[in-house]
Amino acid sequence: MGRIAVDVVLLPDETMADKAVEANAELVKRFGSEIVLHKENCLPHISLAMGSIDERDFAAIEKVLTKVAERCAVGELKIVGVHTSTNDRGETVSVFEVEKKKELQVLHEKVMEKVQPYFSNFVTSDMIYGEEEVAETTLEWIESYREKAGFAKFFPHITIGYGEAEEQGFPIKFAVSKLALCHLGNHCTCRKVLVSVEL
Repeated sequence: MGRIAVDVVLLPDETMADKAVEANAELVKRFGSEIVLHKENCLPHISLAMGSIDERDFAAIEKVLTKVAERCAVGELKIVGVHTSTNDRGETVSVFEVEKKKELQVLHEKVMEKVQPYFSNFVTSDMIYGEEEVAETTLEWIESYREKAGFAKFFPHITIGYGEAEEQGFPIKFAVSKLALCHLGNHCTCRKVLVSVEL
């Protein structure tokens, strides 16, 4: 047993997952995006907390997430548009921006608080899922998640991929199906579900 890089996430319902995969496929076709979403091994998701954990803590984290899920219902969510930004490598990244409703903010903060005893912001490339060379931006983002994306800086979104995604018919309402702990892959993709709690 060792340490691995993880993300606590909300997994969207199948309809929204399909939309994200379709939008990503368009980016892959047009820009050769290194992120290739897939509903089984590269999951569309909304990140709530990132870090590294000891694999022996799976069961303890599952209990924590079960309690959080029972107390922090988020209800229906809404995609309000496509948001693009530039990462530290100068690449354009497109995401579906999720409306930052109060219930979602509360869930994020509660997850951050409750997993803190098990999480470290120390991460190395061997903690990342898979065999490919890990981009430096992947490690930097995981290490700085709490500082750059936590609490007041929380920006809920579903990453679509590299390149500029086209606008769709927004807003789009959707539900989330699970609160999950996932093994992070390169580019902070969710490659494997380790623990999941039905919502």
